[in-house]
Amino acid sequence: MQKLAKELGVVIPVSFFEEANNAHYNSIAIIDADGMDLGLYRNHIFQMDQVTQEKFYFNPGDTGFKVFTTKFAKIGVAICWDQWFPEAARAMALQGAEILLYPTAIGSEPQDKGLDSREHWKRVMQGHAGANLVPLVASNRVGKETIKTEHGESVITFYGNSFIAGPSGEIMALANDKDEDMLIAEFDLEKIKTQRYSWGVFRDRRPDLYKVLLTLDGSKPSL
Repeated sequence: MQKLAKELGVVIPVSFFEEANNAHYNSIAIIDADGMDLGLYRNHIFQMDQVTQEKFYFNPGDTGFKVFTTKFAKIGVAICWDQWFPEAARAMALQGAEILLYPTAIGSEPQDKGLDSREHWKRVMQGHAGANLVPLVASNRVGKETIKTEHGESVITFYGNSFIAGPSGEIMALANDKDEDMLIAEFDLEKIKTQRYSWGVFRDRRPDLYKVLLTLDGSKPSL
């Protein structure tokens, strides 16, 4: 992947199953456009549903939220389940992320055939973009995956719908739910930076009032 990134002159985020001694993580390495490995991020937590049970396979990540300075921009990268947490997006934006990136694999719910979370999934990340005034890129799988279990076949149909959102949460480019695709959008990061400053949402933050975010129940500090 490093050779490919250098050959094409692009930044490549590489998702992989990481084995670190006796620990296992859902991780992503960032390869810069010159082929340099900028480091990795480990998915901060897993829960999902009663079917996938990802916590059985992975340890909670220990890298904290990270921002990578690439040739083109500072990018904050998070993975799949991270996409539901506004705290993760804000943490990366506070560290200077100019673009947020969320690679994921989400689809139908085998345990609840009536549940379709596709639009919810999109809206939550559009909110991250709008709340932090940064463009956001969400990539998702397409197709169907069938796993044979002792209880029968478990089938997931992935939503696809990869998209690029602008700094006000607007969708700039959107893929469908069936085909592999390549999406392109162009942003003036300096203009967006000026816009972000003018809104004042980072200037006017009150971290002294947000200590409740350090608790699990809204009142008692977590240990």
